[in-house]
Amino acid sequence: MTASTFSQPTLAHEAWHGGNATVRNVTLAVLGSLALWVSAKIHIPYYPVPMTMQSFVVLFLGMSLGWRLGAATVLLYLAQGAMGLPVFSGTPQYGIGIGYMLGTTGGFLLGFVLAAGAVGALAQRGWDRNVFTTFAAMLIGSAIIYIPGILWLGALIGWDKPVLQLGMTPFLLGDLTKVLLASAVLPLCWQLIKRKS
Repeated sequence: MTASTFSQPTLAHEAWHGGNATVRNVTLAVLGSLALWVSAKIHIPYYPVPMTMQSFVVLFLGMSLGWRLGAATVLLYLAQGAMGLPVFSGTPQYGIGIGYMLGTTGGFLLGFVLAAGAVGALAQRGWDRNVFTTFAAMLIGSAIIYIPGILWLGALIGWDKPVLQLGMTPFLLGDLTKVLLASAVLPLCWQLIKRKS
């Protein structure tokens, strides 16, 4: 894909378009990886299982930063986890580093990178400007997180186990809530930026 394929500026670019691009991108990636760290540690009481805001932050970063910087930010976060930093939900109590990443959540971590890139590409085509296209992009991103997550989980624990009940069904309501929240927040951010400019 060429640069011209994605012609719309990202939310991050519109909010911070001055100064050195490298400094801006590195700063945004580091701040984004810290946001992912924090979002993994916050557990919100919800039905039927407690909810973290991690997938929301993954998708929000992808759409705000664009496909390259969004995916790079999630990769930076994964690199921090691979180095042994307790950045993931369930670390350090359930392990750290590569060992944790190759466990039951490994496919979902891969899905984070793919989803950030995918929704970032959609944002660079203008999908983050209104509620309906943002909602559609977030649904696509959520599905992209689940696909490698479920495939990896099934391969790891065996397809004779209730893989969907363990890795997807309990989280659908929480993920739908996060998609709805993002569908309201992203277009609102664009409106605020347009008013300031």
